[in-house]
Amino acid sequence: TLVHLTLLHETGSNNPLGIPSDCDKIPFHPYYTVKDILGFALILSLRVSLCKP
Repeated sequence: TLVHLTLLHETGSNNPLGIPSDCDKIPFHPYYTVKDILGFALILSLRVSLCKP
C-alpha cells in the first residue's frame, strides 16, 4: 500500500499527457476573499438593522 500511495500522490499523476494546466486555474485570493468579505458585511448589516431598528 505504501508504493501505491507514493505513486498515487506523485506530482502530475492525474495528468498522464503532461499538459500544463496552470492556465486554467483561477487564483483563490482576489475573488473569493472579496466575495466572502462582501457577504459577511451584508449579513452583519442585516443582522444589526433587524436587531436594533
